[in-house]
Amino acid sequence: MKSRNLMLFTAMTLFAAQMLTVQLAAQEPQHRTQYYTVQDLGTLGGTYSLAGGINNNGLVEGYSTLTGDTAEHASLWWKHFGPIDLGTLGGPNSDAGWRPSERGEIGGGSDTTTPDPNGEDFCGYGTYLICLPFVWRDGVMTPLPTLGGNNGWAAGINDLSEAVGVAENATIDPTCPPFLEYKPVIWTKGQIHELATFPGDPDGLAYAINDQGQATGLSGPCGPGAHALLWQKGKAIYLGGLGGTISEGVDINHWGQVTGLSTLPGDTTYHAFLWQKHTGMIDLGTLPGDVDSSGDGINNNGQVVGGSCSQDVESSCRAFLWQNGVMTDLNTLIPPDSPLYLLEATGTINDQGQIAGIALQISTGETHAFLATPTDRHWEIRERPKVVLPENLRKMLQRRRSGRFGLKLTRPQ
Repeated sequence: MKSRNLMLFTAMTLFAAQMLTVQLAAQEPQHRTQYYTVQDLGTLGGTYSLAGGINNNGLVEGYSTLTGDTAEHASLWWKHFGPIDLGTLGGPNSDAGWRPSERGEIGGGSDTTTPDPNGEDFCGYGTYLICLPFVWRDGVMTPLPTLGGNNGWAAGINDLSEAVGVAENATIDPTCPPFLEYKPVIWTKGQIHELATFPGDPDGLAYAINDQGQATGLSGPCGPGAHALLWQKGKAIYLGGLGGTISEGVDINHWGQVTGLSTLPGDTTYHAFLWQKHTGMIDLGTLPGDVDSSGDGINNNGQVVGGSCSQDVESSCRAFLWQNGVMTDLNTLIPPDSPLYLLEATGTINDQGQIAGIALQISTGETHAFLATPTDRHWEIRERPKVVLPENLRKMLQRRRSGRFGLKLTRPQ
């Protein structure tokens, strides 16, 4: 009897607590809109910069062109410092393109001074120099090993200092000779380890890794990545697609949720997706009137950011925030008189809700990295007119989806 009374008391207590929770929740706004202030992160003297990632300490990394726009260097921004030039491995160009670790370690790729013996422009700078992967920490850029080939590139780094990316081996790629095969890899304590690809795929690339050692990326033939992958415990898991033949995983959070993009049937358009083990791949759609979208980042709260475009990534695009099943144009959540138009949240989102990316400086036509930070301020939500990018900026954005490991679509001409 004593045991039964205790169970009854416990049940009544839990019920009362649940009812109090429901009552308190009913008193709170059910759909509170979050607004953001926006900071122009500037450049290294040129007209273009891009944020590639942000950690929970607010450290933003990416790259910027130098004066004259003849070269670009990996850069970082932190609070009121930056852009800070991270230099190169001897050549004219470098870039950093994914989330840094909480320790401030940054991965990327850099030109060297050595011409590629196969005439390959692996990192897409137009220099045809060997491009090596690197890790930057404590002010020093250190090259990472390849799998015996010429080129490579490092992307995301977790808090265990494990970096993922891509590296060439010494085998001629059967899908695009005379270039070499490139494989998804992980560097642990400076040592390189090859990751598996989807069966039959000669090439692959890993973009992001969490602290559990789960990584995401893609594999396929030379050129477009065909299969979005999740790597865990030494295995490559295919994440599926949205009806097309091309998909790629771009970012992964602590819970193993993945965002990225997949083509639709016909491979002429692509949509952002959210993948999780219990649901599989979910189509996040686009902003109204757009046809393409890409998921560039996901935080541990399940918020996804990226870009939504009316035609393609080189024309008219808008940065978006997706949460609770709704995709919102970030331009409607920033001050309506902002001098920036947010094009794409290329720099992911951290757990504090800060979002980094690329924006058009309306008065000059330049494209600068931005940082959007949640604020308690609010204003009337207004749709801002879409912008069409100048030709030179279209080419800069196009390079992000080109090269041997970029997305290519079979768009009708």
